Amino acid sequence: MPRQICPTCQRPLKVCYCSALVHIPNRVKVLIIQHPMEQKHPFNTGRMAHLCLDNSALVVAESLSDEELAKLLKPRSVLLYPSLSWLPEVEQVEPGAPQAGVLEQLVVIDATWRKSKKMLHLHSALQQLPRVSLEGAFRSNYQIRRSSLENSLSTVESIVMAMAGLEPGKDFQSMLQPFEKMIALQSR
Repeated sequence: MPRQICPTCQRPLKVCYCSALVHIPNRVKVLIIQHPMEQKHPFNTGRMAHLCLDNSALVVAESLSDEELAKLLKPRSVLLYPSLSWLPEVEQVEPGAPQAGVLEQLVVIDATWRKSKKMLHLHSALQQLPRVSLEGAFRSNYQIRRSSLENSLSTVESIVMAMAGLEPGKDFQSMLQPFEKMIALQSR
């Protein structure tokens, strides 16, 4: 008999984190472009972030046509991604800076680092967006999944940090409640 799956979080019922979901009314829309392999990963936190943010969209695709991407991107969009040497030089938007107050959309790629780089290579429009990069030494609480890069955060942790800077005064930290519950349920 197949396991029963929660239709909201898409996790088996015994490890469903939906009771910890929060709903945050955010001004800056969060567009999460999720790699198809990530959608099927049992610990995907992009979906979790989408479920917590009232103003968000989750699109599952490795590549989008220029027309599809143009329909998704708002005029004042920024990409949440580290500044890497192979990416074109673009404007850096500092969370909390005056220009952050006029942003309409935060674009987030939800994938492993390797797959996210491939997705960026496939989408020159995303490469050209102004960028929000999180700086500093981070320690992820993502104990059930590891990254090959130092200072890496899960998608939901990254979104929480970026949105806290883009919309100061809102409690984006509460988005980590389902994340913590997922970790606790999995660690049992």
